[in-house]
Amino acid sequence: MIQVRVPTLGESVTEATVATWFKKVGDPIAVDEMMCELETDKVTVEVPAPINGILGKIISGEGTTVAIGALLAEITEGNLNEHTETKNEQDIIKQREEGDSSVIENVSVTKPDIETITNDSLKNAPSAIKLMTENSLSVSDVKGTGRDGRIMKEDVVKVLNNPTTNTTLPDVPSTTQVEGQSSNLEERVKMTRLRKTIAERLKKSQNTSAMLTTYNEVDMTEVMNLRAKYKSSFETKHGVKLGFMSFFIKACCHALFEIPEVNSEIDGDYIIYKKYVNMGVATGTPSGLVVPVINNAESLSFADLEKKISEKANKAREGLLMIEDMQGGSFTISNGGVYGSLMSSPILNPPQSGILGMHKIQDRPVVIDGKIEIRPMMYLALTYDHRVVDGKGAVTFLVRVKDALEDPRRLLIDL
Repeated sequence: MIQVRVPTLGESVTEATVATWFKKVGDPIAVDEMMCELETDKVTVEVPAPINGILGKIISGEGTTVAIGALLAEITEGNLNEHTETKNEQDIIKQREEGDSSVIENVSVTKPDIETITNDSLKNAPSAIKLMTENSLSVSDVKGTGRDGRIMKEDVVKVLNNPTTNTTLPDVPSTTQVEGQSSNLEERVKMTRLRKTIAERLKKSQNTSAMLTTYNEVDMTEVMNLRAKYKSSFETKHGVKLGFMSFFIKACCHALFEIPEVNSEIDGDYIIYKKYVNMGVATGTPSGLVVPVINNAESLSFADLEKKISEKANKAREGLLMIEDMQGGSFTISNGGVYGSLMSSPILNPPQSGILGMHKIQDRPVVIDGKIEIRPMMYLALTYDHRVVDGKGAVTFLVRVKDALEDPRRLLIDL
């Protein structure tokens, strides 16, 4: 018997939940074939089989919380052909005993080719098959990027995030209430570990911090003009598009060094002031909200920031983020504007002391030099921990961000 244990899942991760078993006891399994899926606080991890053999025993069933190194299952090492032949014979004997007339006496048990078993079972990732089934997708709807065209989970996620005209998405059942069928209008679904962790962390943030939000608005004219003027040459030179987020990260880094308490955290009776900016960028995914971190953002150029933003966002959407991609953040930016939000109050991402909320850019009448003009305006929201950040510091921080965005030249001469 070969024991399969929970692998190391990343720094500070001590446990996981067994989400799905792709194999049943007695099933043949090939080396590197995915056995089960584990959910951690941040990511989902698939556990492959270490050898060819038969799944002899499942120790930790679905829904079980397991620690690092805990025993998941036991595999009987051996030839897949022999085990499959034995299993087929046992099935036939059982059918005969139960009086199944469809089983004739002279049944010849064929030995499946081990290569066929291996290729078929490894053709597509079990998690990808599960996700395709849940969303009524066929193999033809998804282009595999794995070895030999194998469909991986991230390939399915990519299709769900960017449906093409050739992809037929599942029909949405009608929610019109019919007398006597009200039970069909509700579905009880167990929370994933990621969703449960998000809920727990946000509630903990509300309970442990003294959250307060201050607001301001910024005229995006200068940033939009600068972006429009240089976006083509920027993309030609650096191979990445010039977006708005890099301007906001630069402006926040500039303000954080002037108001360091917004870039701090409480540790018992001490306040830890960070002399660096590890910028978290909140990103929505099909599984929930994640916050990948761009380390040492203060030292990166606009091009480097845009490349990091694109890389982290793609990994988040495709479910490829690792634990280390989301650790060590000192400040967070959340952009609700991509969903059309005009104003909101973001919740702190503990143990951080500040989070900036971006919103939708909307043309509004404003007074400029005594005249009413139409300008592209955005509301900004800074939620901060009042235990460590005073009102003066919070308001000053937001004003500094506003000033830097309304006149980006201030960033060049450090004003």
